[in-house]
Amino acid sequence: MVMIFGKPLILLYGQLTLGLINGAFYALLSLGLAVIFGLLNVINFAHGALFMLGAFVTWGLLQYLGIGYWAALVIAPIIVGAFGVVLEKLLIQRLHGLDHLYGLLLTFGCALVIEGLMRNEFGSSGVPYAIPSALRGPLNLGFMVLPLYRAWVVVAAAVVCLVTWLLIEKTRLGATLRAATENAPLVQAFGVNVPRLVTLTYGAGVGLAAFAGVLAAPMNSVNPNMGSNLIVVVFATVVIGGMGSILGSIVTGFGLGIVEGLTKVYYPEGSATVVFVVMVIVLLLRPAGLFGRAA
Repeated sequence: MVMIFGKPLILLYGQLTLGLINGAFYALLSLGLAVIFGLLNVINFAHGALFMLGAFVTWGLLQYLGIGYWAALVIAPIIVGAFGVVLEKLLIQRLHGLDHLYGLLLTFGCALVIEGLMRNEFGSSGVPYAIPSALRGPLNLGFMVLPLYRAWVVVAAAVVCLVTWLLIEKTRLGATLRAATENAPLVQAFGVNVPRLVTLTYGAGVGLAAFAGVLAAPMNSVNPNMGSNLIVVVFATVVIGGMGSILGSIVTGFGLGIVEGLTKVYYPEGSATVVFVVMVIVLLLRPAGLFGRAA
């Protein structure tokens, strides 16, 4: 048996793969948070609840309307994104210009309300969602066998992250969004409806969380606590990458997943806290984060 630093190579491969899968969710969720914070200056603590809502919408589409997984990949983010637009128009918009703490408290309260309603309706154990037939079975990588659905999650998350980064960094729309965060009155003077742009951007960030929820639905039971279990690690990911940094969220999300996987192999007791240890080290050495800009 091949060994690396006293551990079987197959065990290392397995944990690195699992870490990459976790990293895919960290990257997608932190990307949505970075979009919302970087372009709206709002710390969206409801992100985990909206991720969970995406999974429940996916389940509801199949249960009540017979709409399967592939269509849900598009429909669920649109539905939850529209809910985010309503949330921004009715509540969050009123806090623009105020301290970040107000937005954090408001979105934290929204998360508690959403999770409480879903828990009251479906209970804490949640509901099952089957893996689509086209993605069932194993994928032989040569050095290990990986469930096909988990490989799909990594690929889908990487593609969505790349497309989002290209859209914001390399297109005229992205340039307009970035300019609106720097000088909204000037951008509005050129005829751009900045409030509408802000609202749609919030909806897009929420849609990214919902897309992650669709990907997560077949992997575990769809339950009201699935977002709250992830959100603290996701916020740590955003802080390490740099608040508002799109590239930082993507790279750090996948990177932390791999670091977690390595930790589970060589020091399992520290796997639950390694992300926060990394966050402390990064903040001590570079307070703005790895890809962030100093205030």
